[in-house]
Amino acid sequence: MRRFVDTARGTFEFFEFGEGPPLAVTHLYSEFDERGHTFAAPFSEHYHVYLINLRGAGNSCHAEDPEEYSMDASVLDLEAIRKALGCRSWSFAGHSTGGMLALKYAIAAPDSLEKIIAGGTAASYEYCMDPDSIYCKENLHFSRIVEIMDLLNDPATNTEKRRALSFEWALMSYHSEEKLLQAMKKINSGKTVGQRLDYFRQHDCARFDVRKELRSVQTPAFIYCGNYDAQCPPKFGKEVANLLPNASFTLFNYSNHHPYDEEEEAFRRFVEMTI
Repeated sequence: MRRFVDTARGTFEFFEFGEGPPLAVTHLYSEFDERGHTFAAPFSEHYHVYLINLRGAGNSCHAEDPEEYSMDASVLDLEAIRKALGCRSWSFAGHSTGGMLALKYAIAAPDSLEKIIAGGTAASYEYCMDPDSIYCKENLHFSRIVEIMDLLNDPATNTEKRRALSFEWALMSYHSEEKLLQAMKKINSGKTVGQRLDYFRQHDCARFDVRKELRSVQTPAFIYCGNYDAQCPPKFGKEVANLLPNASFTLFNYSNHHPYDEEEEAFRRFVEMTI
């Protein structure tokens, strides 16, 4: 169900699924719609999921200043949404940069969170410097990734080209083409929001480092990663779990960056562990 909430920081669009304790789900630079998202779907079997469009995504309020796309500002927006919805506290789940946002949220507002669930993520910018990551300049895919991002952010790139580029980019983050093709058949949303992605690439990514702060976060945390993750290699997820005093770590042995698509049943079992 699509809804809007008026907050002290603007009006935000979100989608509700499932029943149970409240769980906020979002990604730092994705836009969702009524189709939901394959990451959020398993949680709706056990939680009341709020799938949120952050500022500048979907029909949520726009940014007056680019810094409003930052992770710090996004945490403030999430807190405003939580309060406006009347949730004394809730849990938060995020994948990839959504996982980084989960870490920021746990540091900034621990009393608002029952738990965080974060995967395919890292505690610092150093994942981008690891040759095993496609976002490292030393990785053989790096130059092409940058080209793809720029083309997807170019309004002149037509729809057919966008689909081909998105498939090429996605294939680098799936363990097999078969799994990617299966994932593409699912009902799903999550279009990239160019302005938010640009802000992350140009600002947040380079200064992201929460390793010191995580050591004092007592919020329960469920951290996971795919064994073949080409974006945030597994050692970075393990580092997150090791830094957090109250965390568990789950490794999906047959997945790249998207275990919720690549190992659906195993991911459902993982979600059950978080209850």
